Amino acid sequence: MSGAMAIREPNWGEYAQRALEEDCAGQDVTTALLGERAARPAAGRLRAEGSFVVAGLPLVAAVFRELEASTSVEPVVAEGGRVAAGDSVAVVRGPGGALLSGERVALNYLQRLSGIASVTRRAVEAVAGTGAVITDTRKTTPGLRELEKYAVRVGGGENHRASLADAVLWKDNHWELLGNREGRGLAELLRGVAEGVRVCVEVEDEQQLDAVLDAGVDWILADNQTPETIAAWSRRCGPEVTIEASGGIMPDTARRYAEAGARRISIGALTYAPDIVSISFEISLLRSSP
Repeated sequence: MSGAMAIREPNWGEYAQRALEEDCAGQDVTTALLGERAARPAAGRLRAEGSFVVAGLPLVAAVFRELEASTSVEPVVAEGGRVAAGDSVAVVRGPGGALLSGERVALNYLQRLSGIASVTRRAVEAVAGTGAVITDTRKTTPGLRELEKYAVRVGGGENHRASLADAVLWKDNHWELLGNREGRGLAELLRGVAEGVRVCVEVEDEQQLDAVLDAGVDWILADNQTPETIAAWSRRCGPEVTIEASGGIMPDTARRYAEAGARRISIGALTYAPDIVSISFEISLLRSSP
């Protein structure tokens, strides 16, 4: 089975525009009170209020450029770099009004994506040396999947299916609707899969494992199984079959599954329950044009 999915780079400008429209950034009635003073040159410093991995700087730049083309964003740390409390993340320069109107959208994106990258990095570091890879799932925020999967990559993880069209992932509810949980006729069923489409089948017991192996499937999903079960299945399947472990796994438990023989570990919590990092944005007037 191949490794990471091919996920295209997000269209930063498109996401920036969408979020700014949602926030009515062009109708900022508070900043409008400044009148001409909103055009004064200013600098805004993004500062970390904790330790985390940075993700989303290209999107921050797109947000401020969308509001004012002359605005510049100077990263202090590279995308994917680690910062500690008090560290500067980036400096934004441009008209003060643009900085004020884009502040919340930029922070919302940067704080969430950095949170995802950070929890991903913890999981990746937890399985270091085992040969296992950490992947995300489709448990993403509607409309933000592309960005959240990007943040997983920044954190060192790999992407699972980008969508339902990306690969066959046959799970317990598919077995139920088929009306045959024993796996009879699985090989014939899978002949209908288009060439080039990967196939992963969830296995719940030894009987299903027999059927899946007989069908020639080389990617098995062990969902909500113990590390002991994964170890037994790994010995039985051999190196030709990739076993993916999933179901309630967190960064601090991932290594147990990797050492048991899981070569892929999918963690839904990377995207649906990351700890959102804290970042401040401090604006100051510039006495001369930047």
